[in-house]
Amino acid sequence: MKKQLRWKFLREGMKSDNGNIVWKMNRWVHHDGKLDMCHTGLHCSLYPDQAFQYVSGEILAQVEIKGQSIIQNDKECWSDMKIVKVWKWQKKDSVALAIYAAEQVIDIYEKEYPNDDRPRKAIEAAKAYLKDPTQKNMVAAGEAARAAGEAARAAGEAARAAGWAAGEAARAAGEAARAAIVKNIRSWMLRRIKKLEKI
Repeated sequence: MKKQLRWKFLREGMKSDNGNIVWKMNRWVHHDGKLDMCHTGLHCSLYPDQAFQYVSGEILAQVEIKGQSIIQNDKECWSDMKIVKVWKWQKKDSVALAIYAAEQVIDIYEKEYPNDDRPRKAIEAAKAYLKDPTQKNMVAAGEAARAAGEAARAAGEAARAAGWAAGEAARAAGEAARAAIVKNIRSWMLRRIKKLEKI
């Protein structure tokens, strides 16, 4: 039978973000008792970008799963799991992911808000930090990100206010665009994993 592989992020020392499990390579962990999503059982996701939404930890692990399960769109809960591969996931990887994700939507934002350059400045500041991770660049990136966050919240409010008027076709087009962006980010993460330092 083909192995079923998934992804999860762990904390330093191969520790789960919740609970007291310290993982060992290639050793099965079994959960006794009822599975309850987000409460009991062993959690993972089908794709690394999904796992990152729940735990942005220091270690990215590929896991093998078996046994009983609860499966949702972006998260799974299993009775049996073992770690088969691990990589270091560092701050620079998270920053690079944030830059890539922001670049996927910046054109959409700027088309809607042509006079607001805060998100573009945040991307450029993050790139400067990634190239030269000094305290000065970190502070600048943080300030730019806060300003971009305020812009995004304002845009979100405007979009929600206008959303009721957008017909089914517009929503379908939006879903298609969202799916394409998710696919791009997922592909980027899989490429990035090949460059990560193995543990």
